[in-house]
Amino acid sequence: MRIICYLNEKSVPVLAALTNEGLIYSLPQKDFLELAQQAKDQSISLLHFVESAISELDPIPKPLEQLSLLVPIEAPEVWAAGVTYEKSRDARNYETTDQIIGSATFYDKVYDAKRPEIFLKSTAARTVGPNDKVFLRNDSKWQIPEPELGLVIDSRGEILGYTIGNDMSCRDIEGENPLYLPQAKIWRNSCSIGPAILLSEAVKNPYQFEITCRIYRNGEIVVEGRANTRQLKRKFDELVSYLLKDNQIFNGTVLLTGTCIVPPNEFTLADGDQIEIEISDIGVLQNTARLAKAVVPNL
Repeated sequence: MRIICYLNEKSVPVLAALTNEGLIYSLPQKDFLELAQQAKDQSISLLHFVESAISELDPIPKPLEQLSLLVPIEAPEVWAAGVTYEKSRDARNYETTDQIIGSATFYDKVYDAKRPEIFLKSTAARTVGPNDKVFLRNDSKWQIPEPELGLVIDSRGEILGYTIGNDMSCRDIEGENPLYLPQAKIWRNSCSIGPAILLSEAVKNPYQFEITCRIYRNGEIVVEGRANTRQLKRKFDELVSYLLKDNQIFNGTVLLTGTCIVPPNEFTLADGDQIEIEISDIGVLQNTARLAKAVVPNL
C-alpha cells in the first residue's frame, strides 16, 4: 500500500491510497501526518487503518499516470546519511584526491567508523516533488543526482514508510574541502522526494529494494545504473538512532540512506537533463535539471 498526494480538478491537494493493483482511493485526511496520527489514536497499524478506510470507498476514475502528483509529505526536514555504500566511499575518495582512482582518505574512516555520517540536506521550502525542477548550482561544474531510499519517520524514530529521494550533489565543491559539504548539498530545489510513500508494514524486507537511475539528454539515455539496498553497510535502525541522539526530530522527517549509484566521473548534469529514479514497489521519481540562473526566483 502506497500513499500519494495529487491535485484534483480544482487544484486542491488530495491525499490518496494507491493499491498494488493500481487503484487510487481519495482519503479525507489533509496529509500523511494526519493519517498516521489517526491510526495511532485508534491503536491500529497504519496499513490496517488505510485498508479499512478504502474498503468503504470507490476508486477514482483516473489512473496514476493522469494525476498531477505532489510531494507525498511536506517533510519539515530532510536529513541524509553519507558513505553508507562502498561505491559512495570510492567516489568521495576520487573527488578528494585530485581524481586519483584507488586513493584512501578520511572517507575510508567514515565508512568503517561506528558513527555514521549524517547531515541536514533540505527543508520543506527547498524540497520539490515528482515532475518538478531540480536546480543546478551556478558555481559548480560537476553535479550529479544521488538516488536514495528515504525513510519517513516520526519524532520517536519509528519508520512509517519508504520513499524515493534525489540528493542533488556538487562533486567538485565537496571534493575541494569537506567543510564545504553544506554548500555541496544545500541550495534551492536541491532535493526531491516522491512519488509515493510505501507503508513500512507492507514491506517484508527493506534490504531488497532494487534502485535504478536513468538520466536522459535530448531524449537519449546517457547514464543508467542499478543497485540494491542489500549493499548497504549500515542498517536503517542504526542510522535513525544516530539521527535522534540529543536531537529534536519532527514528525514526517525524511532520512535519505545514501547512494550506491554514481555516474561516470566525466559526467556532469546539464540544463534540461531528465532524471528518473526508480525503486521497486515505490515508483518512479522524475525531475528535470535546470540552471538556477535561468529560473526567476520566488518572491
